[in-house]
Amino acid sequence: MGESTLSLGIVIFLILGAEFVNGWTDAPNAIATVVSTRVMTPMKAVIMASLLNIVGAMSGTAVAATIGKGIVEASAINLTTVGAAMVGIIFWGTLAWRFGLPTSESHALVAGMAGAGLATAGPSALLWIGWKKVLIGLGFSTFLGFGGGLLIMMAVSWFFQNHSPSKVRKYFGKLQILSAAFMAFSHGSNDGQKFIGVFTLALVIGGVIPEFHVSLWVILVCSTVMGIGTSVGGWRIIRTMGLRMVKLETPGGFSAETAAACAIELASRLGIPVSTTHTINTAIMGVGASKRVSAVRWGVVREVVGAWILTFPVCALISWLAVKLFEWVL
Repeated sequence: MGESTLSLGIVIFLILGAEFVNGWTDAPNAIATVVSTRVMTPMKAVIMASLLNIVGAMSGTAVAATIGKGIVEASAINLTTVGAAMVGIIFWGTLAWRFGLPTSESHALVAGMAGAGLATAGPSALLWIGWKKVLIGLGFSTFLGFGGGLLIMMAVSWFFQNHSPSKVRKYFGKLQILSAAFMAFSHGSNDGQKFIGVFTLALVIGGVIPEFHVSLWVILVCSTVMGIGTSVGGWRIIRTMGLRMVKLETPGGFSAETAAACAIELASRLGIPVSTTHTINTAIMGVGASKRVSAVRWGVVREVVGAWILTFPVCALISWLAVKLFEWVL
C-alpha cells in the first residue's frame, strides 16, 4: 500500500510538472499578441491569463474526458505509463522553451501517452475514438486558425479603410483586451483540461477513485500550477510569436486572437483536444497573409513548424524509452 501511494505521489508530481511546463511554454500563446502590440503590460496580461485560464478550465470537462478516457485504454496501462509520458513532455517542452519555440503541449501529451502506452501494452493500448478527435483537432487548428485570421483581418481592413490609422489602433487597442481575455478563457477550456484529464486518469489507475470523474479540487490545483508556469517563463514564446513572426498592430492582434479563440472554444464544446499553439500561430499567419504573403517572416515559420513536426516522434520516443528505463530500474 505504501509503495503504491508513493508511486501515485511521484506520478502526480510529474503531471503537475508537465502542467507547469504547459503554462511555461503554451499558455503564453493566449497573451502573446496583446503584449506585443503594447496594449497590456506583461504583468497585467499574465494575471489576466492566469485567472481566465482557471475560469476556462472550470467551464466544462469534455476535453478532459477525451484525454483521460479516449487516448489509451486505462485497463491496459499503469502509473509507470503515465509518469513516463510526463517525462517526455517535460523534457521536450523545456528544450523548446530554451530556443523560444512555441511547441504544442497538446501534441506532446498525446504523443507521450501513445509512446508510453505502446511500450507498456503494445498497439492494443491505443484507442481510435480519441485519436480521431486529435486528427480533427489538427484541422481545426490549421485551417480554422489561418482562415479565420485571414477573413477577420480582411473584414476589419475593409470596414475601417476610411478611418485614420491612429484612431483604428486606439479603437482596437480596447477591443484587443476583450479578445485576449477570450483567448485566455478558451485556452483554459481546452488546454487547461488536458492535464486535468491525465491527473484524473492517474487517480483511477492508483485506486483513489473508482471511475473517471473530474473533481473541482483537481481543476483548481492544475489550473493554479499552469498559471504559475505562465508567470515564470512566457516571454521567450511571446517574443517569437508576437514580434518575430509577423509585425502586429492592434487590429491584427484582435483578428488573430478572435479567430483562434472561436476555433478553440468550438473544439472545447465538442470535446476535441486542439492545439492552442497551432491555432494562434496559424491565425497570426493568416493576419499577415491578408496584407501580403511577404509580411509573414517565413524563416521563423519554418522553425516553428519544424518544432511542431518533431513533437510527435520525439515525445513518443522519449516516453517509450522512459517506460523501458523505469521497468529496468524497478
